[in-house]
Amino acid sequence: MLRRRMGYSDPASGKDLLGNRSLCFIFICAFGLVTLLQQILYGKNYIKRFMENYDGTFDYNSTACRELRQEIMDIKVLTMEKTPDLYMVRPRMSLSRCCNAPSFLFTTKRNTPAGTKLRYEVDTSGILPITTEIFKMFPDDMPYSKSQFKKCAVIGNGGIIKNSKCGKEIDSADFVFRCNIPPINEKYSVDVGTKTDLVTINPSIITERFQKLEKWRRPFYEVLQNYENSSVVLPAFYNTRNTDVSFRVKYMLDDFDSQRGVFFFHPQYLLNVQRFWAVQGVRAKRLSSGLMLVTAALEMCEEVHLYGFWAFPMNPSGIFITHHYYDNVKPRPGFHAMPHEIFNFIHMHTRGIINVHTGQCT
Repeated sequence: MLRRRMGYSDPASGKDLLGNRSLCFIFICAFGLVTLLQQILYGKNYIKRFMENYDGTFDYNSTACRELRQEIMDIKVLTMEKTPDLYMVRPRMSLSRCCNAPSFLFTTKRNTPAGTKLRYEVDTSGILPITTEIFKMFPDDMPYSKSQFKKCAVIGNGGIIKNSKCGKEIDSADFVFRCNIPPINEKYSVDVGTKTDLVTINPSIITERFQKLEKWRRPFYEVLQNYENSSVVLPAFYNTRNTDVSFRVKYMLDDFDSQRGVFFFHPQYLLNVQRFWAVQGVRAKRLSSGLMLVTAALEMCEEVHLYGFWAFPMNPSGIFITHHYYDNVKPRPGFHAMPHEIFNFIHMHTRGIINVHTGQCT
C-alpha cells in the first residue's frame, strides 16, 4: 500500500523513484542527517531554524530540497577527520568504566558463579538461579581481551552494503562481527564477505524459522555451517522467553559434537550499554544487535570499521535502497531507534573514533 501511494517501483532498478512528490523521506533522512551534522559541527538546531524561515512547499525539485540534497551529497563519502587523541580515548575509557566488555560481555564461570541469582535484563523482577547444569554451559572466562584485535569489521544488514563490493576488504579484517545469521553465500559474498568470527542469533529467528528447534534441528545446524568455526552469541537472559530457546542452541550443537563456541550476553552488560547510549540520545525499547556489537568492538579492537549500517530508505545519493541487502522486510515499528544509532555512528566517525563505510570499496 505504501509503495503504491509513494509511487515506488522496483527498488533494484537504481533510479530516483520519488519524482516531484512531497517527500516524507526527506524529513526522515535528509533533514535528520543534516540536523545531526549541524548540531555536531555548529551546535545549532538546523531543522527548527529552517522550518521557521521557510514558507514554501517541500517538493522534491524545489530550491530548498535541492539545497538539502546537495548538503547530503557533500557527505556521501565520509572522510576521516583527524582529531586529538582525547576523542579516541574517551569513549573507550567511558565504556571500560560503565560496561567492561572484556570482563562482562558474556556470562562466564568467573563473573557468574554457580548459585548466582541472575536478574533478567528486561524482566527485572524475574530471577534465574544459576544451577550446576546452567553453570556448565558458561565458558571459564571471557574469550576476548581489551584491544586484542588491530582491525575489526562490524557488518550490519542494511541495503546500503548492496553492490558495495566490500567483501574482500571485510574479509581482510582481523575479527568480523555479524548480526543475526544473515546470508553470506555466493550471491552476496562479493559485497559482504564470508569471514565470521562472532555472529549474534536473535531467539525470535529460532522460534519463527526453526520451530524453537523442537523439530528443525538439522536445518538450523546446516545454516550455522555457513559461518565455519565462528562463535555464536544469544541474549538468553533478555527475558524469560529467550532462555529456553537459547539453551536449546547449546544443547543442539553439543548433540552434533560441534566445537563451535556458544555464548550468552550478560544481562547486566546489556543494561549498562543501554544506559550508556541513552545518555547519547539513543532511547528505545531495545538496542539493535548491531549497536551492541559496535559497543563491544570499541573495547576489543584498535580500529572499528562499520559496513551495512544505514537507517533510511535512500542512500546519501538519494537513491532508494532496500531495508536489508537480502530483502526489504521492515522491522517492527518503535522497537529500535535506528536513526539515532546511525547518527551516533556518524558522530563518532567525524571524531575519528570509528570508520563508517557507506559507498563502494576500491
